[in-house]
Amino acid sequence: MTTHLFAGLAALLPAALATVLATASPARADGPAFRIGIAPHTSARVIVEQYQPVRRAVEAALGQPVEIVTAPDFTAFARRAVDQDYDIAVTTGHQAELLRKDAGYSPLLTYTADFRAVLVAAARGPYRTAASLGGTTVLGLSPSSLVTLWGQHWLVDQAVPNVQLRYVSAADSVAQLVLAGDASAGFMSLANRAKLAPEVQEQLTTIAESRPMAGRVYMLNGRQAARLDTLRKALLAFGATAEGKAYFDTNALGGYRLIEDGELEAMEPLADEVRRVLKVGP
Repeated sequence: MTTHLFAGLAALLPAALATVLATASPARADGPAFRIGIAPHTSARVIVEQYQPVRRAVEAALGQPVEIVTAPDFTAFARRAVDQDYDIAVTTGHQAELLRKDAGYSPLLTYTADFRAVLVAAARGPYRTAASLGGTTVLGLSPSSLVTLWGQHWLVDQAVPNVQLRYVSAADSVAQLVLAGDASAGFMSLANRAKLAPEVQEQLTTIAESRPMAGRVYMLNGRQAARLDTLRKALLAFGATAEGKAYFDTNALGGYRLIEDGELEAMEPLADEVRRVLKVGP
C-alpha cells in the first residue's frame, strides 16, 4: 500500500523532483538523513545518479542515511547553502569561498582534474569568433554560476556588443538550444562538455576556453565540524577503491586532492559577485 501511495504522490510532482525522490536513498529509522547538496551543473536526474557512489561511501562512514539533493539553479543552491540546508555542499570555488567566509563551512576536498569554462557554438553555424556574437543571444547557467560569471567577463574583455545573456538550467540544455539555433553560443564547464553524448559533442565547436579555476569543492557545514577528519578519510579511501576509480574515470574528475592554501581566497572577487546576486554580505 505504501508503494502505491508513493507512486501516486510522485505522479503529482514535477518530473525532476520525482526523479530525485525516486533515486535518492530512502530515509531509514536509524536517524535523520545527512544531506549532500550538489550544485546544479546538469539535470537533477544525472546529478543523483552520478553521486550515488559518493553517497554510499559517506553513508558507510557515518552509519546514517545520506541523500543527494540539488537546486533549480546556482543562485538557489547558493542561497540554500548559506541558509544551512546542506551538511556537505559541493560547488565551484567562488561559491565555496562564499560559504567558507560567510556561512561557516570548511573545505574537505576537491578534484584533481582542472576545472575550465568553455564557450561553445554549433560547428556548422556562423558563430566562430567573438566578433560574430555581437547582437546575438548567448546562454549561461545562472547569474551566480562560475562558468557564467567567467563568460560575462570574457564578453566584456572581448568587447562583444549588444549581447543578450539568457539563463538555462543545465549544460545539456545549453547544447540543445545552441544546436537548435535558439542561441548563438553558450557557456558550460569543460567537464560537462565532455559528458555530452558523443554525437552532440561532434556538432559543437569551442570558441573560447578559460584558464584552470577552483572547481567543484566539497564544503562541510560547521555543524558537522567534528566529522571533518572522518569524512575526509572516508572520501580519500573511497577514491582508492575500484568503485571510486571508476567514478573518477567515468566523470573525468581525476581523483581527490586537498585544497591548497589561498586557493579559495583567490576566488573572493567572484564570490563577491554572488553576494551581490544574493544581496548578502559577510
